[in-house]
Amino acid sequence: MKFAIIGGTGLIGSQVVRNLNDAGHEAVPHSPSTGVDLLTGQGLDAALDGADVVVNLTNSPTFDEASPAFFRTSMDNLVAAAKKASTGHFVILSIVGVDQVPELDYYRAKTLQEDILKSSGIPYSIVRATQFMEFVDAVLSWTADENTVRLPSTPIQPIAAADVAAAVSEVSAGKPLNGTLDVGGPDVYPLDELGRITLSAKGDTRSVTIDETAGMFSAVRGDVLTTKDGARLAPTRYLDWLK
Repeated sequence: MKFAIIGGTGLIGSQVVRNLNDAGHEAVPHSPSTGVDLLTGQGLDAALDGADVVVNLTNSPTFDEASPAFFRTSMDNLVAAAKKASTGHFVILSIVGVDQVPELDYYRAKTLQEDILKSSGIPYSIVRATQFMEFVDAVLSWTADENTVRLPSTPIQPIAAADVAAAVSEVSAGKPLNGTLDVGGPDVYPLDELGRITLSAKGDTRSVTIDETAGMFSAVRGDVLTTKDGARLAPTRYLDWLK
């Protein structure tokens, strides 16, 4: 099959392109660097021409109140191009529990992206993943100073980007789910504990203090960002990934 991978040069997209090509498909990466602009629609018709499947792995440039407008415009343009190309399967990557945290602008934006796809009339699949292991350092940096990292005790279920890419690749090459697949890592940690494990592994002597008001994940209540029954658990454990 032929795949148009929008956002195909990023962390997940580049691995999806490689996975699909290794499996004998034709997966073509598209991004601003290849002349595709989701906000203006430039290059979209050419990118989707002849594609059996379109996989949208792009992300908003910000996590703030501007993110809903990005996903609205980019999805409207991409849906229109997919219909014009008679694409038979539209895949996006989202976040486990994304519709349960309306306090976060970015999560509301990703929920909007899902809703636009569901109402598009195009056969679709949504892969929802838990938090990437590759982003843990960034999360710690949001509320850190030279001595202390402040973190809430929010339950987090880290998953390796390679495992996310594998799930997206498999779903993209299969029949449309017309639904959602949740994927997550094999272990759940309170975020403060995850911070201590990460700092220790890196030889970082800063201490971690529980602060339920610190950072983006302070808006999360309970275990909504972890997988439930029916989800797929990836094989890579965080402690092994850190090594």
